[in-house]
Amino acid sequence: MKLNKNIFKKAFQNLVTAKAMAELYEENFKVVSKYVHATSRGHEVIQTAVGMQLKPQDYVYPYYRDDSILLAIGMQPKDLMLQLLAKKDDPFSAGRTYYSHPSLKDADKPKIPHQSSATGMQAIPATGAALGINYRESGNLFDENERYSFSASDSKETDSRIRENPVVVCSLGDASVTEGEIAEAFQMAALKQLPIIYVIQDNGWDISANAEETRAQDAFEYAKGFHGLEAISIDGTDFIESYSEFQNVLETVRNERRPFLVHAKCPLLNHHTSGVRMEFYRDDLEESKTRDPYPKLKQQLLDNGFTQDELDAIEKAAKAVVEKEYQEALKAEDPKPEDLFTHDFAPTPITEEKGERSPAGAEKVVMVDCALFAIEELMTQYKECLLYGQDVGGRLGGVFREAATLAQKFGDHRVFNTPIQEAFIVGSTVGMSAVGLKPIVEVQFADYIWPGLNQLFTEVSRSCYLSNGKWPVSMILRVPIGAYGSGGPYHSSSVESVVSNIRGLKIAYPSNGADLKGLMKAAYHDPNPVVIFEHKGLYWSKVPGTKGATSVEPAEDYVLPFGKAWVLQEIWPQDDKETLSIITYGMGVHWAMNASQELGLQDQIEIVDLRTLHPLDEETIMKSVKKSKKCLVVTEEPSDNTFARALSGKIQEQCFQHLDAPVMTIGSENMPAIPLNSILEETMIPSTEKVKVKIQELLDY
Repeated sequence: MKLNKNIFKKAFQNLVTAKAMAELYEENFKVVSKYVHATSRGHEVIQTAVGMQLKPQDYVYPYYRDDSILLAIGMQPKDLMLQLLAKKDDPFSAGRTYYSHPSLKDADKPKIPHQSSATGMQAIPATGAALGINYRESGNLFDENERYSFSASDSKETDSRIRENPVVVCSLGDASVTEGEIAEAFQMAALKQLPIIYVIQDNGWDISANAEETRAQDAFEYAKGFHGLEAISIDGTDFIESYSEFQNVLETVRNERRPFLVHAKCPLLNHHTSGVRMEFYRDDLEESKTRDPYPKLKQQLLDNGFTQDELDAIEKAAKAVVEKEYQEALKAEDPKPEDLFTHDFAPTPITEEKGERSPAGAEKVVMVDCALFAIEELMTQYKECLLYGQDVGGRLGGVFREAATLAQKFGDHRVFNTPIQEAFIVGSTVGMSAVGLKPIVEVQFADYIWPGLNQLFTEVSRSCYLSNGKWPVSMILRVPIGAYGSGGPYHSSSVESVVSNIRGLKIAYPSNGADLKGLMKAAYHDPNPVVIFEHKGLYWSKVPGTKGATSVEPAEDYVLPFGKAWVLQEIWPQDDKETLSIITYGMGVHWAMNASQELGLQDQIEIVDLRTLHPLDEETIMKSVKKSKKCLVVTEEPSDNTFARALSGKIQEQCFQHLDAPVMTIGSENMPAIPLNSILEETMIPSTEKVKVKIQELLDY
């Protein structure tokens, strides 16, 4: 393919700018090494070829040495340097994350949702974005302007509009393709035929381990196992080949809407990072230098009408810009201490309880149906709402029937099964949210959430904060939780303490159907990620003593804000009787209510249902405890090292002068798992009888 001189010139400007930046960083190592960085030296050509061809409607997921992609899409050296030096005006994260960790939402550039440093983890969010684009196209949810880019016309008149479907580009190192989560991404891209291009930069190294030590095959060979994922392998140091081949792939994906993998071989000519120096371990440096793309691109320009003087002038100008902007970046303002406390969450519009909680004439329904009806109402009203997970599709509607009839009502494109891929289920919501959708997803049991925690922690929870508020992740993760009668060690666990330790998530744990519906509606309208724990033992109130989980179904307009606990059994301050506050949530609410009634102490025991674990309604908790002067925290989890134990400590700290006894906690026995045998299970977990004993112990203290 014959390339015009403007393309060659822009490519060379981009390469020498990136090269000059890498060299400047090395020359000023003592200054810039305060924070870790990596550069694209050796990878500049393939990155430039990719970045030059992307459009504002596209989504790109660069990885941590892709500064040449960033320059090629229109970022300036100073933009990257502000991040290098962790300055306040770093356009990606305001000084919060590493060099070349971009997040961008500029109207005139490809969109870059936040992604973490965790190697290869961006593949799932990127594939989620492609899945979202696919869904929006199938449901005709695209504004036509989102399908167009603007290109200078041949005439001197105004720019012309060119219809070009958006694509997603995910950049990865070849070593990252050994990650299991890459397989999940490739599987879904191939299965659903998604408009995504995986650009794999293969320099033959992990950090100090090389390809021969760690890989049975390269990414091009690996891709052959995914039917429907076409792949090519190219010389990533040859600009003509890289530009032309990527152009062909890009045109194919824009028009045919199917996935592609581009495997590009290139040398790493700089350190893995500034903290892991190449001379520490590399034994191939001389050979790698022979494949330097810089002299190769220079020769291609000389072969296509450029003179040596022109190239020297381009390079001199690039170095001058880099040096000038580096000096400007050095003088830029650092963040202030108070800047730490912004953008942990995006503002939510749901701040008050509204709507009819108990409409006249409405029937009582079980808890699982309250959630089902809430989602049905949301999907009816909002086309961007969709539901997916394992077995939620039309054949079954969820193993707890929590999605029953939804696929039949809204179609398989809106309610669909995924493979057994918890990481993809969780992490794809980042990309789905980035393209304007509101995914509701679920893991089948809380016991199976563990493969999804990497995505939940690294990608979902931190996106808003590390993108400085640009990319909050609007999603709902449903998690059936808790013991419900001989579910055994892999279907009965409580995991809220692990999840509540992930900052950047909102967490609900309702005890009844009305709360679940109201919180589900609030979660939908919240621009932040929400985890809703739904107790399996309360779904149908089949567990003895849980009839209170059934509710009159709230009206469609009912919303319940997060962070508002419910004093469901309230007492007055009393001097002549011992009084007690029970702070609890989920199944614990029912144990507490039953214990209080069976003891006949409703006038002495105040019960606070937390409803949400984050945000936590500390005001209601502390007010109750200060009034009662004694406190019992009830949880289903084993009590050691848990959310409940931490809450007990916080209550003790804030209410110490008001307490007549130590704050006590009751939870499951501190054993590794809940046994299958019913006698052992009953011995393991709390119950109404156990809570009664603890209440009496505390009242008698």
